[in-house]
Amino acid sequence: MDMLSIGRIALSAFFSIAALFLLTKMMGNKQISQMSMFDYITGISIGSIAAEMASELENPWQPLEAMVIYALVAFGISLVTGKSNKVRKCVTGRPLILYDNGVLYRRNIAKARLDISEFLTQCRVSGYFDLSQLQTVIVENNGRFSFLPKSGSRPAEPSDFSKLPEQEFIWTDVIMDGNVLDANLKKAGKDEAWLSRRIKEQGYKSVKEIYLACCDPGGTLQIYAMENKKRIDDPFE
Repeated sequence: MDMLSIGRIALSAFFSIAALFLLTKMMGNKQISQMSMFDYITGISIGSIAAEMASELENPWQPLEAMVIYALVAFGISLVTGKSNKVRKCVTGRPLILYDNGVLYRRNIAKARLDISEFLTQCRVSGYFDLSQLQTVIVENNGRFSFLPKSGSRPAEPSDFSKLPEQEFIWTDVIMDGNVLDANLKKAGKDEAWLSRRIKEQGYKSVKEIYLACCDPGGTLQIYAMENKKRIDDPFE
């Protein structure tokens, strides 16, 4: 191999690394555990094309075009999923309740492509050898498990020494991205009249002003505003 060929390979490798860096920055920073299946497949595909581009001497622009197309499609889907709950659920999936209040939901365990042995393994790895210590177990859309222990089984806090803590429950999302989640609102035992009254009590005129609102079984409503201003004191700027 002559020096000219070595120089071409080095130049192609440099451009493939630069292109890969720019495209991944455009797509956003996510850890492997935070990736959806689509993100994972797209990342592998772009990485494979970048490796091909590094060794392609005849026409390195073809792999580059393919990388850009993959990245643009992934970026476009991320924009759409950020605006549409239905598309988000279709692309990234949704959390599944596997266990709640002493009940194992076999259908949801099957949907998560798990069996009971894998479920119990995840519980033990997280320090729960007795299911009676748990109130709820959820598998998130990225495959990670979330555990809500019963009040008597969670780590003690200073405030616990004065009285027995009340049992915690899952909060239900009733507004997301300025849209009312009708099915969730109904499951929470509430209606739009109740929701409209509660958001007005907290100073909001419309659900379009609300980014996220969550309701607990007792009827407490937590609201997070649709804030578009850039934070001035951002420590990660």
